[in-house]
Amino acid sequence: MNYFILSFNQLNIKQLFEIYKLRSQVFVVEQNCAYQDVDEKDLLAMHVLIYKKETLVSYARIIPPNISYLEPCIGRVVVNPDYRNKRYGFDLMEYCIKQSLSLYKNQTIVISAQLYLLKFYTDLGFVQQGESYLEDNIPHIKMLYSV
Repeated sequence: MNYFILSFNQLNIKQLFEIYKLRSQVFVVEQNCAYQDVDEKDLLAMHVLIYKKETLVSYARIIPPNISYLEPCIGRVVVNPDYRNKRYGFDLMEYCIKQSLSLYKNQTIVISAQLYLLKFYTDLGFVQQGESYLEDNIPHIKMLYSV
């Protein structure tokens, strides 16, 4: 497995294509959710890519504080459908947590988690905040990770 954490300007064209292809495949097509996936936050985020050989198996972005929330946040967490149920999502999130805590000096991390993944994120140490809400017609829950 090869882990990369890159700013938008450090991504090469092939990596950017693979990111947008995977995000579209899962968030737009698989989840049948028409929304603006590509946004200005991509320009400000750190992009976490995990490859197995030449295949992008998982991806997430870490957004700096004061953009989506006062705290840094992790979002667009996605695992290639061909590689699910093999701990790649868990490995991705553990890496993102470690990188976020390093980049932002142990600040609390926020996520907007799809509600069906509540146990997954709880097992990683995130704590539910408040009630669920709809985001792009999908139930979500705000969660925090604190050191």
